[in-house]
Amino acid sequence: MAASEDSSAQDNVPESDPRPDGLRSAESLVVVNTGHGKGKSSSAFGMMIRSVARDWPTAVVQFIKSGNWQVGEEKVGRQLGVAWWTVGEGFSWDSEDLSEDQAVAQAGWEHSKSLMESGEYRTLILDEITYPMNWGWISTAEVVEAIQNRSPKVNVILTGRDAPQELIDVADTVSEVNSIKHAYEKGIRAKKGIDF
Repeated sequence: MAASEDSSAQDNVPESDPRPDGLRSAESLVVVNTGHGKGKSSSAFGMMIRSVARDWPTAVVQFIKSGNWQVGEEKVGRQLGVAWWTVGEGFSWDSEDLSEDQAVAQAGWEHSKSLMESGEYRTLILDEITYPMNWGWISTAEVVEAIQNRSPKVNVILTGRDAPQELIDVADTVSEVNSIKHAYEKGIRAKKGIDF
């Protein structure tokens, strides 16, 4: 069977029906992309495109990238109708006031939590959320609880290095992206169109 025939056949199977292969459908999933390699956010934005292609209301909350960076994924996401919030202040090591960064991250988390509860968006990407979690700016226990209590139709995709074990435990799918080598190690700065 051709790939296009296979995908259209699967589209015709209602999500509530048992599958002939014994697999079951889930109303929503939690996906974590973690690890020290490049591609965690890129993978999440691939899922964003799939979500938009299915006409699902889709939202992104970015926790590290500053709104001043004008990242390519935001430009395209907005063109596709994705609701987009950039709540980061940039890299923490460039910050002049970490307490301000922490307050911004916490406000972004409160907004993210309300998006999970509301069920307004079928796909919600929390990009680079593991960083403020690991810095103690956002409670890991609170993130896990919000995921468990989210509207059942909301798929949540979380990205960032060093995902806490509690987050891994609550996820349905976890991918670890490992680095073999990176241009940065050769002194090459992040490149527009490739890295952002």
